[in-house]
Amino acid sequence: MTFDQLRIFVAVAERQHVTQAAAFLNLTQSAVSAAIAALEDRHAVRLFDRIGRRIVLTDAGQQFLDEARALLGRAEQSERLLADLAGLRRGRLRLAASQTVANYWLPPLMHRFHAAHPGFRLGLAIGNTAEVARLVQAAGADLGFVEGEIDDPALSIRPLAGDDLMLVVAPAHPWAGGAPVDARDLLTSPWVLREPGSGTRTVFVAVLARHGLAPDKVEIALELPSNESVRAAVESGAGATVLSALVVGPAVAAGRLAAVDFALPGRRFRVLHHKDRQLSLAERRFLDLAQGPGGLLPADGQSGGGGRHAPDANR
Repeated sequence: MTFDQLRIFVAVAERQHVTQAAAFLNLTQSAVSAAIAALEDRHAVRLFDRIGRRIVLTDAGQQFLDEARALLGRAEQSERLLADLAGLRRGRLRLAASQTVANYWLPPLMHRFHAAHPGFRLGLAIGNTAEVARLVQAAGADLGFVEGEIDDPALSIRPLAGDDLMLVVAPAHPWAGGAPVDARDLLTSPWVLREPGSGTRTVFVAVLARHGLAPDKVEIALELPSNESVRAAVESGAGATVLSALVVGPAVAAGRLAAVDFALPGRRFRVLHHKDRQLSLAERRFLDLAQGPGGLLPADGQSGGGGRHAPDANR
């Protein structure tokens, strides 16, 4: 049995899908299938049942999943110890982040870390807030950075910087004239939203609840998997949306979108880490860099605030 086989087994078990696991691991589907078959043949045990195009864990597979995760966790801990002993001369740092953080905040920070520690390999997995939390919980990432609320007793959750949200529409939308929008007006427009589990979708639902509005009363014209696809759809006139100022600020400045005068709460970014793992030297250094002078995330962790605003395009 090899650690590569264990990693493949855990990836398939968590996704219950060979193709998705192969894409996550950057392997071919045949390589993933062969690794699972080798495990099952070597130990004469069936780990998965194949039901049509789906696969599900057998009882034996479910029991083995806990042990496989524990073994991988101990191996990762050993690798981090060796990296610490090497004084950050070489090693690996696995990050996961929700889309706004991953696309707009982390890449420059990752570049600065790699410039300081060129022997380190940094990887970044991108998903929504719920997916990032699951990845950190399953030891698939060392640190997770998310935009939404998380409540997971297995995770250490620390607040970081804040983010401003904007309600935006196309210039031809009735709300684009500059007049303030009332909460009840939110029910009069179609909406383009991210999928459930995303940070911005969670904030939007919370705003509706704060004003006594039921989410099922909102007309969702499109539900899309990325900030960029949502922004493009709204620019084309598909409806209204709520997105980070980092995502829509340049489009507002260019006149492709109009900021709507409606109060929105600020939100905090959060860093996630598994409670059963000590922060490695590399992880501590990465967070110190993020919170230090010139870092992307302010050391005081203050939120960017909310309210009625149309942030400058350079935010």
